[in-house]
Amino acid sequence: MTAAPSVLFDAPGPKGRLRHRLYSVVVIVAVAAFLWVLYNGFADKGQFTAEKWKPFVDAEVWRTYLLPGLKGTVVAALLSIVFALLIGIVFGILRLSEHRVVRWVAGAVVELARAIPVLILMIFLFALFSKNKLFKADDLALAAVVIALTIYNGSVIAEIVRAGIRSLPKGQTEAAVALGMRKNQLMRLILLPQAITAMLPALVSQMVVALKDSALGYQITYTEIVRSGQQLGAAEQNTVPSLIVIAIVMIILNMTLTFVATKLEKRLRARKKGKGGAVVAADSILTDAVPGMDLTGRK
Repeated sequence: MTAAPSVLFDAPGPKGRLRHRLYSVVVIVAVAAFLWVLYNGFADKGQFTAEKWKPFVDAEVWRTYLLPGLKGTVVAALLSIVFALLIGIVFGILRLSEHRVVRWVAGAVVELARAIPVLILMIFLFALFSKNKLFKADDLALAAVVIALTIYNGSVIAEIVRAGIRSLPKGQTEAAVALGMRKNQLMRLILLPQAITAMLPALVSQMVVALKDSALGYQITYTEIVRSGQQLGAAEQNTVPSLIVIAIVMIILNMTLTFVATKLEKRLRARKKGKGGAVVAADSILTDAVPGMDLTGRK
């Protein structure tokens, strides 16, 4: 049985395969050597002694430092993801509006929000909220983190939504227009559900970005997992082990979010495949309209 030929590049010959194996071995050896040097450097400083890692088996340490920081990270990430999804869908649809002014305004807002660094936006909002006392003192940092993450990630999601809707076949829009469906029905029942399913991988990536960017809140005194890890490292004199544990926790959080979103994507695709496409309720179609004319619901 012969292997199927590649359509992207020519299959390497014997010398090419040998060369690729050699490159792989060289890279593995280089990475292993770097990790060994890094380990020896930390070990010489006593960072891997049992005394440095002992605090992580103490339940009181977790209750005092790590669990409150983990809670802060999850709360900020969840709130910003939910709000960013809502804002992103709205502005993504507005950027597809037939009205030029609406498109220009929405586009200007999205491009401006994408251009501002998240950390600068957090610091600005924190100073603004503190000066004008818009939130309680305990909620200032949380509000600044959530709003900054919502603005930035919402603008990125808006572009994802716009690209996802534009990637759909035009024949579906034309068929819906021929049935006399309103614009909001076309978007709500036909285009948006399919676009969201197609956009899920990109949306998941942006959710992971929002989760990781919540760590920037430590710059404005927000209690999240990285700030808590730094405080623990300063208190126990084990900064490197604390940061390693924090990194493992963040990796687990990101992998969990990715796993849940991937399962959801597979479920949506399986449901769509089982139904054989989108089904529109009969009473939602304007049967008394001239095909292609009543797109606004006005008679």
